[in-house]
Amino acid sequence: MVVKKSDYEALLAEYSNSRAAIALLKQYRLYLEMVPSFRQLEDSLIAIPLPIIRLREKGYESGKTVPLFCDLGIFMCDPEWKVKTGVEIFVFIYRPQEDFSDILSRWRETQVLLDQEYEWVMPQGYKHIYSQEAEEIYPLFVLFSETPERVKRGLMGANLPFVIQPTYDSMEVEVEKSNIEIQTILSQIDNGVDDS
Repeated sequence: MVVKKSDYEALLAEYSNSRAAIALLKQYRLYLEMVPSFRQLEDSLIAIPLPIIRLREKGYESGKTVPLFCDLGIFMCDPEWKVKTGVEIFVFIYRPQEDFSDILSRWRETQVLLDQEYEWVMPQGYKHIYSQEAEEIYPLFVLFSETPERVKRGLMGANLPFVIQPTYDSMEVEVEKSNIEIQTILSQIDNGVDDS
């Protein structure tokens, strides 16, 4: 099976929800440990799909607004003070026909932009959050089981973290298999009950 645009879109839509973003971080424990409060998980994290920043020009308060090359920005927040902490995680979901140099270039271009003074253009519900640049930025790559092996090898060689997700086709096959297994077990139970 190959990775389709719908697989990419499905994951982007899924991770746009902060609960799903937390589930993603659970797959890479080092980043999960950066969440400020486990008691208030949902208030400790903001997930922004296809984020944009405003580059500050020297001597000016605001400058040019530009999109980043990542698919998702995840920002940690202090749930009590409602302020963004200095940690930002940038998620790069593998796109159909992307090769190692393509996905790595997206991270490098993001690094170049974030090396300047900037502020976040926050979604309406988070306008009150202080949105200056991060102290630390971290990447996380989301690959599919069908992503070419050279992409996985390249990220491992570059010492960049990644997690692997199934495509929706694969998930449907797994769900189908699971449903068949459940039906088989249920019929065996029914037959056993009938025999007694």
